[in-house]
Amino acid sequence: MNYLKFGLTLFFFTFLLQSCNLFSAAGLSSQGQPTKEVEGKLTSTTANSAVNVNHKQWDALLKKHVNSDGLVDYKGFQKDRAALTGYLQMLSKQEPNDDWSVQELLAYYINAYNAYTVNAILDNYPVKSIKDISGVWTKGSVPIGDNNLSLGGIENGILRKMNEPRIHFAINCASISCPKLLNEAFVASKINEQLDRATKEFINSDKNDLNTNNPKLSSIFDWYQKDFEVNGKQDVIGYVNRFSKTQIAKSATIQYKEYDWNLNEQK
Repeated sequence: MNYLKFGLTLFFFTFLLQSCNLFSAAGLSSQGQPTKEVEGKLTSTTANSAVNVNHKQWDALLKKHVNSDGLVDYKGFQKDRAALTGYLQMLSKQEPNDDWSVQELLAYYINAYNAYTVNAILDNYPVKSIKDISGVWTKGSVPIGDNNLSLGGIENGILRKMNEPRIHFAINCASISCPKLLNEAFVASKINEQLDRATKEFINSDKNDLNTNNPKLSSIFDWYQKDFEVNGKQDVIGYVNRFSKTQIAKSATIQYKEYDWNLNEQK
């Protein structure tokens, strides 16, 4: 009987440990990284931060290998792998802390997410879909200082905690239905304008079918419903209407479009 109790206790402890690791990797934990909430309206500035990170390497790569539709020339990126690696190594050494402004943190984590997503595709290229890559969102593939973050951790444990839902239209998951990969790096000096641009372009694109009474929205608005608030209350329709050219009736019933996980590659 004692052996049975010991075995059950060991099993439970192992299960709990594995579960905690999984939750951390999937993004239920900030994994020790600083998170700051946007308070009020986000402004673009570099003047309120102890550090201003230089993202010019990433900006140059994006301008070279991403077109205006957000489609990526992964074969071209492969040829510039050394430059991408250099940028990733720079990010790893620039460990965020509480002296960074919310603007710098947003730009840093958005760029890190997007750059490491491209890197994951290149590590497994050719690949038809990011979903074909085992553990792509849960493995600790993003070394920041002494921590190894996951893509899921950056999205859910850090960015989603910063009270800025426009991040959902700035991070790119290398798929057709994702918000497009902006062909410039996010920077603190114009972060608000960049997030606004990304949000407006996504909402008014063919990723959504907007009409007054029968809208079909991207599954992003389904998966992250609670993030989209108006006046402190969850309101997907109200949030979309802030940016959409076509206004949705408050009484409309939302349907959600099937997500296309095929690779966002230039043909």
